[in-house]
Amino acid sequence: MAPALLVVRDTTEALQQLARAVRRKWGRQLIAITGSTGKSTTKELTAAILARRFSVWKSLGNLNNHYGLPLTLLALEPSHAVAVTELAMSAPGEIELLTRIAEPQVGVVTNVAPVHLQFFDSIDSIARAKRELIANLPQGATAVLNHDDPRVRQFTDGFGGRVVTFGFEAGADFRALDVYPDPSGGSRFRVRGPSFDDDFHLPLAGRHNVQNALAALATASVFHVPPADVQLAFAAFQGLPQRSEILTLSPGITLINDCYNSNPVAMERMLETLAAWPGAGRRIVVAGEMLELGPSSPEWHRSIGRKCAESGVDWLLAVQGDAQFFLEGAAEAGLAAGRGCFFSTPEEAAEFCRRLLRPGDVVLLKGSRAVHLEKAVELLQSWEGRLPAGPDAELGI
Repeated sequence: MAPALLVVRDTTEALQQLARAVRRKWGRQLIAITGSTGKSTTKELTAAILARRFSVWKSLGNLNNHYGLPLTLLALEPSHAVAVTELAMSAPGEIELLTRIAEPQVGVVTNVAPVHLQFFDSIDSIARAKRELIANLPQGATAVLNHDDPRVRQFTDGFGGRVVTFGFEAGADFRALDVYPDPSGGSRFRVRGPSFDDDFHLPLAGRHNVQNALAALATASVFHVPPADVQLAFAAFQGLPQRSEILTLSPGITLINDCYNSNPVAMERMLETLAAWPGAGRRIVVAGEMLELGPSSPEWHRSIGRKCAESGVDWLLAVQGDAQFFLEGAAEAGLAAGRGCFFSTPEEAAEFCRRLLRPGDVVLLKGSRAVHLEKAVELLQSWEGRLPAGPDAELGI
């Protein structure tokens, strides 16, 4: 039998309408997660927790836009009890469209940060775009919100459904206490909340990942998942590639591969993670350009450069374009002369870093996706066993 051929006015719109129809026919609980940073990790953690009790379908990879979300929904099966989806945007109105397609009963917002400023005139404009998820939830839905983010906290205004909050600050429904880094590169923390007063171990470094875990835990609470299942899900969690990925090179060199993407807030969080790294010798940052920051890009880069110096970074290797302004900010904040270098390509940065490394060093690599800092990671891994094991003789310092 020949396949049926349907003529449509707009193929993208038809894809979205078909996905909405499939979602409605499926008819189960759906979670939608958005935010400037952390949404993919939060999605993965949420799915891992819920999978302890339910058959879960989740957005794969970065299928989170007006094409990707429909493809995610079209893969729903009757056997799936819960779906966990991710919503991304680069312009106003996109989150509203995705919410109307997915029709979630639970909406999660991780945070609002200065990303995509090339397309928005302010962070408040970004917040309004993210709020479209909460504003378009159906009656009786639940909003899971970051209590520590003042803009996200305001998303409760005019929302008539249930609100569950998470964060580090007093007043959050699910609050993390006693957070400290684990020597293995993970995090340990305690959570207090409704039916929760328990200790957790997460094999991901940094307070930002603890916050992602809190968002997932708060979301799972809507489905009445007990603390014991959350503990097991966290302990067994395997992070996404190039997101807080810990790699070990001999002899005794640690790479923090966070090359998937970058923005000012995410960069600050990773610098805090590097500063708190237990037992680090020297702290080295390979920082790629942060893209889509619009006219304010140079100052955002200078600000992160200052943060590098204030965080005690020993070396700053800046890669591509506006990353040169990292070095200006770092010098202003006191980075030692000669300890900041600019490179046009990740390969050049990797070669310099190779000659720089010695045992005990911890290296953070982070940049916007288009910078392709993963090439530097791959080169450093390929040179394992042939890295310098002493002072920086090859550099002449």
